[in-house]
Amino acid sequence: MPSEKKTIPKRTAEASGSTEPRPANPPRLAIAIMAAGKGTRLKSKRPKVLHEIGGKPLLEHVIRAAIHVVPASNIFAIIGHEAEKVRGAVQHTGVGFVLQAEQRGTGHAVMCARDVLRDFDHVLVLSGDVPLIRPETIRQLLEFHLQQKASMTILTATPEDPSGYGRVIRKSSKGADVTAIVEQKALSKSQAKTREINSGIYAFATRDLWQHIDRITTNNAHGEFYLTDMASLLVKAKKKVVALAAAEAIEVLGANTLAEMVMLDSSMRLQKCAELMSAGVTIFRPETCVIDAEVQIGPDTVIDPFVQILGKTRIGEDCRIRSFSVIKDSEISDGVMIKPGCIFDEAKVSRGAIIGPYSHLRPGSDIGENAHVGNFVETKKTRLGKGSKANHLTYLGDAEIGEGVNVGAGTITCNYDGVNKHLTRIEDGVFVGSDSTLVAPVTLGKGSYVAAASCITDDVPADSLALGRSKQVVKDGWAKAKREARAAGKK
Repeated sequence: MPSEKKTIPKRTAEASGSTEPRPANPPRLAIAIMAAGKGTRLKSKRPKVLHEIGGKPLLEHVIRAAIHVVPASNIFAIIGHEAEKVRGAVQHTGVGFVLQAEQRGTGHAVMCARDVLRDFDHVLVLSGDVPLIRPETIRQLLEFHLQQKASMTILTATPEDPSGYGRVIRKSSKGADVTAIVEQKALSKSQAKTREINSGIYAFATRDLWQHIDRITTNNAHGEFYLTDMASLLVKAKKKVVALAAAEAIEVLGANTLAEMVMLDSSMRLQKCAELMSAGVTIFRPETCVIDAEVQIGPDTVIDPFVQILGKTRIGEDCRIRSFSVIKDSEISDGVMIKPGCIFDEAKVSRGAIIGPYSHLRPGSDIGENAHVGNFVETKKTRLGKGSKANHLTYLGDAEIGEGVNVGAGTITCNYDGVNKHLTRIEDGVFVGSDSTLVAPVTLGKGSYVAAASCITDDVPADSLALGRSKQVVKDGWAKAKREARAAGKK
């Protein structure tokens, strides 16, 4: 049965709040990301785009920026060296992939993507090893490209030292039109004075791209197809080629050596600290702190020097993070005190808790409101209830601990029998004496007491006292006799 056609009223410029009418058919846009290279100058077995800064692979930073501009379904990573490793590392982002089985240059990479890109009107080409590129810059490049009705738009920059980069030669110093991109080795004396570099990031009108890309040759020192040659080819074909300068040069710089990569990592992390401080977070000595890109921290939290906050960690307001703590993929609520030297890994800490110093919260740790986890205490897959305390030299693994519980120094839950893990359940108000051993599976009933140095193998009823140690025997004079016998034996 045919569906009824609905008449949709046209939206006027006045109704939309815009002063210009919107195009009836907006252009179809795609982004291709170069990610096939080996990165031989890194002297590493790992694919170049999988080296990390800011806690994520270089390629993922570029993808995250691109997703702010076009949907993930319109983004294609062109992969080659260690292709399956690269695919596996970033496939969770939802982007598509194109295989460049033989790496024969940037122009060849785009040729390999022709089938997936041919139905789009414009394509932006990004570099998978340029992780500081911002969504705003990608968007500005696209808008400038469309406004100029250009066949090719080149993103440029003017670093202090342009050595090693191809230069963009404009028709005039004040105009946007470009005549060519000239590689460093081919620069004339006059061209060498130009400091404006080619970033390797472009926008193309795909109709003109496909019409001329097969004219690229391999007549160069490396015998490769260079996408930079498209600039002169399009100019010769009387097509419009323009350039847009990025706001900051560092945004378009790649990482060709490990030293350069560390420099970019430092820049990204200092920028992250600046963003957090502008949002009300106090960070003492930010140059000593390692804070990943996706970390979130609430206002009035104070971070001391030499702290690492990694992964997707979320920290609330009014917390204090003391020096030498490492927090990864964890959730910290408001008003939490983390004393020096603590390690968190996939842990959750509720409001007002006090952790440390030198506590280790392993995956599955869930520390309740106003609870205390202290000196050299390790927790794993353990829930510690509201107001409960484990302050000294304790291991709590596979345990459910209620509210108002006191766990004495040196207590351990024996959760592993050599084959399986078992649960220890400690109900509200229990007092566990120091140096106790709780052999799981076992339950300590509400309000019960466990005497110090006990080995508990059976359930303890509520409000009872459990003693699991041998009776003390005192032998008067034994030590004196032992010493005298030893002395006599030496004569």
